[in-house]
Amino acid sequence: MSWLVLVVSGVFEAVWATALGKSEGFTKLGPSVVFGVALVASMAGLAYAMRGLPVGTAYAVWVGIGAVLTVVYSMATGGAAVSAVKLLLLGGIVACVIGLKLVG
Repeated sequence: MSWLVLVVSGVFEAVWATALGKSEGFTKLGPSVVFGVALVASMAGLAYAMRGLPVGTAYAVWVGIGAVLTVVYSMATGGAAVSAVKLLLLGGIVACVIGLKLVG
């Protein structure tokens, strides 16, 4: 259960990171509210997952999932350029997250 909660928390990390960018310094209400809700959900899930997983592993997986999803979203919406090198590097992060699950 800890791994499932951790993955969902990583998704919420990508949501709050994206919402933070769209909030324009907390001047837009909608993205600011999404940021706050997603941040609390993400942190609560990470805290729960850390009860059953090593702190280092949980944090690395959480950050990896959030970072990859944030970049993929940005590329999908035209906010960042897509390149073979970026996709290869993102694949490396995904592989590392999977590796941590397999050895953890």
